[in-house]
Amino acid sequence: MTDLDAKLIERGRKIFAGDWQFIWASPSIETLPPMAGMEVAFAGRSNVGKSSLINALTGRNALARTSHTPGRTQELIFFEGPQDAGFRLVDMPGYGYASAPKAKVASWTSLIHNFLQGRSSLARVYLLIDSRHGLKDVDLDILKTLDKAAVSYQVVLTKVDQVKPAELEQRMEATLAALKTHPAAFPELLLTSSRTGAGMAELRAAMIRLLDERR
Repeated sequence: MTDLDAKLIERGRKIFAGDWQFIWASPSIETLPPMAGMEVAFAGRSNVGKSSLINALTGRNALARTSHTPGRTQELIFFEGPQDAGFRLVDMPGYGYASAPKAKVASWTSLIHNFLQGRSSLARVYLLIDSRHGLKDVDLDILKTLDKAAVSYQVVLTKVDQVKPAELEQRMEATLAALKTHPAAFPELLLTSSRTGAGMAELRAAMIRLLDERR
């Protein structure tokens, strides 16, 4: 670890140890909050662990609502940290299978696509992929949307504590190979476990680095 990495990790630790609060829920593009500072969003298939990841990042058990029922998050949920944070977190509705009426699923799938294509304050999307399963066709559709919208995104492999090391290595290689054909993809993976806290320091540091680059 370089001195710069260590400083970014420490800054990330301090910012995420601050007071993070829910500030807004948007069921439609028309109800989005005014843009202020930088935003980073968390996207992924239903039940991939977006809410759990946000809770682990902020050290809060119930900041983001979690559920074992796919499709529980049906709005864009915005969280804001301490005044010096300089950025917001956005929990996006899960895409793919969800235990909700088809019309409702179609509505929030459209919301996801419209948000990705028209939010200038959106600096990066962290695309969560379950490390037990890897990229699915529905994920590849979102990659194409992000490429088309020219939104920078980085893949975060979740639940790495539930995968054997050899299998995880294969999953990483396959994911990186797939990302080479996507121009908006960040060429490095982040490995995380919300249960053990693995990778949280690195993810926080990545956001701080991004914030510095935008200033």
